[in-house]
Amino acid sequence: MAKKVKAVQAKVISMAGACSLGHQLGDTAVITEHGVEGKICIHALYSMMPAAFAMLFDVEFPWLPDKDVKTHPCTDAKTPVVFELRKIREE
Repeated sequence: MAKKVKAVQAKVISMAGACSLGHQLGDTAVITEHGVEGKICIHALYSMMPAAFAMLFDVEFPWLPDKDVKTHPCTDAKTPVVFELRKIREE
């Protein structure tokens, strides 16, 4: 049985152009039931929260090859930042 999900990490994995907030490749934020740790654009966070919230409760998206990892683009079509959402499980 898989261990409980304690958080979802959002990591910048690709960018097209310059992010207006200043995100860089490798930037991370951690989403838990108690809040968000780290710097993340509010627009990107707002758009990813339905998936991140579902992932906190170990929902599996059937189209994903790795049930613990999902990608999510921010909403800026001109200079999109793509985040990897990864379930962080208890040890």
